[in-house]
Amino acid sequence: MLVNHDTRYALDCVVDLINTSPESEGREGLHDVAALRAFVEEHRVSEVGRLGESDLAAVRRVREQFAQVFCAPSVQAAATLLNAMVAEAGTTPRLTDHDGHDWHVHYFAPGASLSDHLAADGGMALTFLVVAGECERLRRCDAPDCRRAFVDLSRNRSRRYCDSRTCGNRLHVAAYRARRREAGR
Repeated sequence: MLVNHDTRYALDCVVDLINTSPESEGREGLHDVAALRAFVEEHRVSEVGRLGESDLAAVRRVREQFAQVFCAPSVQAAATLLNAMVAEAGTTPRLTDHDGHDWHVHYFAPGASLSDHLAADGGMALTFLVVAGECERLRRCDAPDCRRAFVDLSRNRSRRYCDSRTCGNRLHVAAYRARRREAGR
């Protein structure tokens, strides 16, 4: 699947936001405004002003909406969730070339809150997957002790783990050891 740079960047931000939830990590990753500011800085989210407790609560709500899209029971359900999300965010597409980046599209209105910014840009990135018929690429890790979200952008849609070096490798080693124990009996 061909995904442009801006869409990939927005999808990565959505995934990382979902993975700050207690369901994914076992603890709240956005525990205070400082953690939210760190998330913004790490993901180089542009046009963000001062953040407060209301922003933290609003971003957590957006995070939950994104998580619902990932576990939507059908494409229609995902589309309904995304339509509501981008409409509520007041999606306003505009071309921009800020901070040394080439021309790209922002979907949030100038002066939008951080939650609307994330909902608009991330929501539109997810809508591109729906339009392309690629909703099945929105996944949760198959490792039994991991619930992290990821977008499977592999050519054959075969990715099963959030990270093959951690979850995937751990499960493969455990399966190998189990086979060795069985063979030794």
